[in-house]
Amino acid sequence: MSPAKKHLSLDAVSKTIIELLQEDGRRSYSDIGRTVGMSEAAVRQRVQRLTESGVMQIVAVTDPMQLGFHRQAMIGVRVSGDARRVAEAIAAIEAVDYVVITVGSFDVLAEVVCEDDDDLLALINDVIRPIEGVLSTETFIYAKLQKQLYNWGTR
Repeated sequence: MSPAKKHLSLDAVSKTIIELLQEDGRRSYSDIGRTVGMSEAAVRQRVQRLTESGVMQIVAVTDPMQLGFHRQAMIGVRVSGDARRVAEAIAAIEAVDYVVITVGSFDVLAEVVCEDDDDLLALINDVIRPIEGVLSTETFIYAKLQKQLYNWGTR
């Protein structure tokens, strides 16, 4: 069994920087510095440490529909054997943007973004189901994305 990931202790300044960037990922380091009482260079260095340690990412969140991806779905996967190995194989698939190992009705949940229904069918039938250990899949097609936020803050 692998050791647990080390929990990085965040001070109040780091937490505030994260929360400010969750509100607006394009906020300038100088603006953040004024808010937290640090220089622009110090904020830049702090953000670099936070991203390099894996505490946070700064990314552009897009609307898949506007980029030609007209089918999003969550796929529940039931597994025989090691769910971690199956989750790793699914996570390596380009169309998959989110993978979790669960302890409920499904062993693995994977969110996928596809161009259309044919693309989704090929992904499930030709790529996911043949993975060794996959027993079955159940697909939940998204009719409408009602809410998606990334601003849950820090503890």
